Amino acid sequence: MNHEAEFHKVQYQFTAYIRDPDNNPAPQDIDARRMKVYSELFYNNVEDFMSGNFPVLREIYSDEAWHALIRDYFSHHQARTPLFPEMPREFLYYLEHEREAREHDYPFMLELAHYEWVESVLYMADEEQELGRIEQDGDLLNGLPVLSSLAWLLSYQYPVHRIGTTYLPSEAPEQPTYIMVYRDSQNEIQYMELNPVTMRLLQILKARETSSAREALESIADELQHPQPQVVIDGGLAILQDLRQRGVILGTEK
Repeated sequence: MNHEAEFHKVQYQFTAYIRDPDNNPAPQDIDARRMKVYSELFYNNVEDFMSGNFPVLREIYSDEAWHALIRDYFSHHQARTPLFPEMPREFLYYLEHEREAREHDYPFMLELAHYEWVESVLYMADEEQELGRIEQDGDLLNGLPVLSSLAWLLSYQYPVHRIGTTYLPSEAPEQPTYIMVYRDSQNEIQYMELNPVTMRLLQILKARETSSAREALESIADELQHPQPQVVIDGGLAILQDLRQRGVILGTEK
């Protein structure tokens, strides 16, 4: 038992040093150069993976600030899964629930990270569409359009799709940003910025709050108190037709 306890002690020392070599001593009787190789190898793998999954976030941060961010994540976050592809989700959880704000953090950091995470999730998703219950050439206005499960409706305070080195807003605009991110038939990730009316229409259809798109559009026209409801209906139909061509709408429910 003493031998096993000593072995566990060395294991904890080893992993603690790997996570945070600046604040934890290396295990005794292990060559310092080897420990340095281990530490750099683990960290570099994590940093490289995060850079690939959050490219815009990486681009807008200085090298010093970025490595401080990843080192803090690597040192303190306790992952809830051993699966490597789930690491971006773990990083997002760390940003939302564990990280204390730093002076170099952007106010949109969490939203931007979420937006980039969505892209990676949709790219790796292996869902199959349930086409058996769908009439692909169905009447989009009088039927109930069915949205692809690979299309996500997102709402952000910041226009995350525009953020880059030349656009770093310090305050959120008055109006939220609505975005649909989806995977097309060529397995490419696409996005569309939506106006509030289109967002509302798609939310209603996704939640199946009505029996037809016409009913949904009439409801929206009533919410807007639009003097010409038919204008809203015609505009909505044009949007639905475009989304069917893009593969976002698969057809109508049988």
